[in-house]
Amino acid sequence: MKTFTTAIAGLGARGLDTYAPYAQKAPRSMRVAALADIDPKRVEMARVKYSVNSGMCFGSAEELLTQPKLADLLILATQDRQHYSQAVKALNLGYDILLEKPISPDISECIRLRDLATKLKRKVIVCHVLRYTKFYSTIKEILDSARLGGIISVQAIENVGYWHMAHSFVRGNWRKTAETSPMILQKSCHDFDIISWLIGKRCVRVSSYGSLKYFRKSNAPEGSASYCAKAGMCRDSCPYNAVRIYLDNPNHGIKSGNTGWPVNILALNPTVDSIKDAIQDGPYGRCVFMCDNDVVDHQVASLEYEDDITVAFTMSGFTPHISREIKIMCERGQVSGDMHTNTVAVNYFGDKEEIIDISALTADLSGHGGGDNEMMRQLFETLSGNGKGLSSIADSVHSHVIAFAAEESRLNKGSVIDIAEFEKRRVCKN
Repeated sequence: MKTFTTAIAGLGARGLDTYAPYAQKAPRSMRVAALADIDPKRVEMARVKYSVNSGMCFGSAEELLTQPKLADLLILATQDRQHYSQAVKALNLGYDILLEKPISPDISECIRLRDLATKLKRKVIVCHVLRYTKFYSTIKEILDSARLGGIISVQAIENVGYWHMAHSFVRGNWRKTAETSPMILQKSCHDFDIISWLIGKRCVRVSSYGSLKYFRKSNAPEGSASYCAKAGMCRDSCPYNAVRIYLDNPNHGIKSGNTGWPVNILALNPTVDSIKDAIQDGPYGRCVFMCDNDVVDHQVASLEYEDDITVAFTMSGFTPHISREIKIMCERGQVSGDMHTNTVAVNYFGDKEEIIDISALTADLSGHGGGDNEMMRQLFETLSGNGKGLSSIADSVHSHVIAFAAEESRLNKGSVIDIAEFEKRRVCKN
C-alpha cells in the first residue's frame, strides 16, 4: 500500500496526540510531511518527533494553505469556527481532508462544504469515530443480521462525565457557543451520527429541551474562591476542584503519572510543578461556578426517524464516567450496550440473554474505544483504493442538521422541527 504524506493543521489533543502518532504505529501508511499550529512550541515538538523539514512547518493553517499542495492528505484539527474556511481552501488546492467534528457551527457552511467536496470529487472524512469501534460495529452486525426484526425504538445516553464537563465545557475551549458551537453539536453530532448509522434511516423530526442549570454563579458555595488553588472554604468538598481533578485524581491526575489528556491541555510537557502553575491563575484553575461558560450542561432530544422509529437521547454532564449507553428495541428482541463495561447484551424474546464481552474481541480499546485507530486504518485503506468505505460527508452533514435542529428546538421551548423543512429553509436563506 502507498505511504500517504500527511499535513496536520492544529496540534492540540486530537492533532498532536491522536492523529499524528498513527505515523509511528503504521509508517507504511502515513508519513507526517507538514505541520501547522499557532503555538511554535507544539510545532517544534512535532517537527522533531516526526522528522519534518523545518521549511514544512507553519504558524497557522492559513499560512500552510497559502502554499501549493504539500501532501496527499490534510488533517484539520483546528477550532470549530476555523474548519469551513480552511477546508474550502484545502479542497481547492486538491487535498483530501480528515476533518475534526463539527464541520462548522454554521449549518449553511456544512451544506456548502458537502456540495463543494462533491463537485470537486474530493474526500472529506469527518471524524465520527464511534462508527469504527468494535462496540458499535458489533451492535450493527447484530441489527443487520435481521434476527431481531425491525427496529421499533432506541434509547441512547451520552454520559459526558462530571470532570470532562468541567474541563471542556465549563473551563475549557468549548464553554461558549459564540466562540465554538452549541454543545449538542460539538459533543453529540457523534451520537446522532451513530444512531442514524445503526438505524440505517433518516431522521424526520426532532424536539429538544435543555439548559445551563448548575454551573452558574448563583450556585457557588458560600466562601468559595475564584480559583481552586486558593483557600476557598469549599475546596476539600467540591468534586470539581481543579486540584483534585488535575493533580490528585488516581486515574487522570499528574501525581498518578498521567501525562496525557487532560493534563496535557494545561501544559505541553506536564509535570506536577507545571500543572500547579497552570491552575494557580489559569483558565483551568477557575471555580466552575465563576467561569464565563454559557453552553448547556444537560439536554434531551426526542427524534422520529423514517418508518415511525422513535429515539430518546440524553446528554448529561452529571455522570461518574465518560461513556455511552444504548438500548435498541426491535420486533423480536433487544440489543443493549454499555461502553463503560464494554459489554453488549442480546435478548431474543423467549431465549436466554447473551452477553458479549467486547474486550475479548479486540486488543485496542484506546481512544474512543479503539475508534480513533480503526478510523485511521480504514482511512488509508480507502485512500489506497482498498477500503470498504468510510462515512460520507453527506452522512455527517445529516447528523449535524439533526443537532442544529435540536438546538433550535431547545431555544424555542421544545418546538417540533421538521428536518427536511429546516434544512431547506436554511439552504434558501443562504
